[in-house]
Amino acid sequence: MDAPIIKQFPELPRGCEVTSLAMLLQYKGIKTNKITLANNIKKNSVPLKKESGKIFWGDPNEGFVGDMYSYKNPGYGVYHKPIRELAEKYIPGQIIDLTGRDFVELQAYLSLGIPIWIITNTTYNELPDSAFVKWFTPNGEIKITYKEHSVLITGYDEKAIYFNDLIDGMKNKLISKGEFLAAWKQMGSQAVTYLPD
Repeated sequence: MDAPIIKQFPELPRGCEVTSLAMLLQYKGIKTNKITLANNIKKNSVPLKKESGKIFWGDPNEGFVGDMYSYKNPGYGVYHKPIRELAEKYIPGQIIDLTGRDFVELQAYLSLGIPIWIITNTTYNELPDSAFVKWFTPNGEIKITYKEHSVLITGYDEKAIYFNDLIDGMKNKLISKGEFLAAWKQMGSQAVTYLPD
C-alpha cells in the first residue's frame, strides 16, 4: 500500500503510536498530523514513583504514560484503547479494535487495501524476559518493555510482513513474517484499523 510515511523524530521521540495513527488516518484521507494527535491523545497523569525497588506508574491502557516529547523526562507510551478512542473522533463508528485477534483476521483488512496500526518492539522480534520490567499501576501490575514500538502494517505475503518504519522513514519495509508476528503477539496482539466503506 502507498500509505504516507511520517517520521516520529525529532519532534516525538516517544510518539511512535500517534505517528503510526497519523499515517493510518492520512491514508484514509483525514487531514491531521502527528503533532495534533500527540496533543490530543489521552494522557495518564499518574506520577512515576520508585519505592523499595518497585516502580509505581501509570497504565498505558488508559493514556500516554510519561513524556512523549523529550528524553529528558521519563516516559513510556500508550496502548490500543486510547489510540482507538482518538481515532474514533476522526472517523466515528468506523474504527475497529482487532486486539487479541488472530493475524488471519488482520490479513482480511490488508487484502482490502486497509493498513493496520499495531504495537511491536524496536527489534521486530520476540524479546527475552530480561527485556521486560514490572511496574504497579492503580489498576494492578503490568509487564512492559522500554523497546515498545508502534508501526503501520501495509501488506503481507506468505513469508513477509510489510510496514512503514517511522524511525528510518522506510516505506513498505519487509520483515520475516514469523519474527514479526512473534513480537506482535508478545506485546498483546494489539491492532487498530478502520472498517471498509
